[in-house]
Amino acid sequence: MRILRYLASDVLTHTIAVAVVLFLVVFSGRFIRYLAEAAVGDIAADVLLPVLLFRLPSFFELILPLALFIGVLLALGRLYADSEMVIMKACGFSPWRLAGFLQLPALCVLIAVAGLSLYLAPTGAYNAQRLLDDSRSSGNLRVLTEGRFKRQQDGELVTYAERIDDNGIMHDVFLAQRDNRGNALSVTRAKEAEIMVREGGVRYLELRNGTRYRGEPGSPDYEATQFVRYGELIPERQGSVRARTKTEALPTHSLWQSHDPRHRAALYWRLSLPALVPVVTLMALALSRTDARRGRYARLGPALAVFLVYFVALTQARSAVENGGSGALMVGVHLMFFAIALVMLQWEIWTKRIKRGPQRAA
Repeated sequence: MRILRYLASDVLTHTIAVAVVLFLVVFSGRFIRYLAEAAVGDIAADVLLPVLLFRLPSFFELILPLALFIGVLLALGRLYADSEMVIMKACGFSPWRLAGFLQLPALCVLIAVAGLSLYLAPTGAYNAQRLLDDSRSSGNLRVLTEGRFKRQQDGELVTYAERIDDNGIMHDVFLAQRDNRGNALSVTRAKEAEIMVREGGVRYLELRNGTRYRGEPGSPDYEATQFVRYGELIPERQGSVRARTKTEALPTHSLWQSHDPRHRAALYWRLSLPALVPVVTLMALALSRTDARRGRYARLGPALAVFLVYFVALTQARSAVENGGSGALMVGVHLMFFAIALVMLQWEIWTKRIKRGPQRAA
């Protein structure tokens, strides 16, 4: 029991330390990305910090499995480097017994990751989505900038609003957009405009009491349309905060009942994160073997490469499920790497038996 407590506390201490470092790296990277989106008007500065705080569980659901993997590598690498593992093996500790001891910290991390991925992360994403979709929030209205011309969509769209009141209503609005299919130019003027969010989080710019002109510059042939209300779809940029959050905000039970391939892929992904924990624990145990000459960090690089291959295989399987593939692809990835971990653990025993064979024959 002392060895169990010793190993568990050492692994968890390393895991927490690594998780803090990884969190600071991920948080700073996401913060910079959100600042970039706020700079172009996709989200507003006053909702930036609340959205980040609501997204914290989704950060940790990915950080904790990697932190546990590195924590096991560092903890066991120190035991190998200090020759403590040699003494433990001489006392009868097999790799399988060590694997059993490591399942205690792995179980703690598994429960935490399951709670994060299945409940806390979707709840946080839902609250973040509500902030982003709130029609009265300034984070939803900076498609137009008050008192300034603004270029969007690589210069194909120019917008202007004379004034934006506290309710998010834009006054004296001007839009000029070039048709991608030709040289036609559409110019729209409206007395008022407002961002409207429809079902599913789709955003529209609703223009009121205005006129829309369409034609080619320099040509007398053009059309003019007067309107009381005119809706313009606001496309979401690929990989933007809004586009990523919509599926993540759905509760797990809704994903379970849905037959949409994207929702099924999101469900399997949430279930895959807890399943990742015991597999990477066994892999870290197998990859942590070193000695005093090479040091405790000798196997860290190759081990991280193996983890990266595992994670990339999972993301590729998720993409395949989103395109209509079977969820068995993601299950198969877990089973394949679980089998690889078992083979790596048994490899040391097999090599010792092979070496003893010729010695006994001699």
